[in-house]
Amino acid sequence: MTKLTFAAHPFLLGFDELERLVERTAKSGNDGYPPFNIEQSSENGFRITLAVAGFREADIAITVEDRQLMIRGRQADEVDEGRVFLHRGIAARAFQRSFVLAEGVEVAGAVLENGLLHVDLTRAVPDKIVQTIRITKG
Repeated sequence: MTKLTFAAHPFLLGFDELERLVERTAKSGNDGYPPFNIEQSSENGFRITLAVAGFREADIAITVEDRQLMIRGRQADEVDEGRVFLHRGIAARAFQRSFVLAEGVEVAGAVLENGLLHVDLTRAVPDKIVQTIRITKG
């Protein structure tokens, strides 16, 4: 008996990549740091907001490859000889967050303000084209 996978369903022609995207999303292994919000900012716009207190613009890299948005943060190791922490509760560890983007969704920009990184996304509205297929004799 052959195992029928999600992408092998006869009504889902051309969606072979969907199963791979679902697996990649499940394996992302995000540990909850940094916390983030995803909101719909307009009919075709979204905003991902990450709490990145203590990170500077130079400490954060945002890339998109193969429809995967990757946000990485690594603070520079600054040695302050005169500082002695009695309690250090502000996380300064590196992070990596990934989000799989749907086809047609693009990054419009990113802004870092007040310890929050806002990444704006837009979805291109496809043109609605009705195509008539001509039938020929074999």
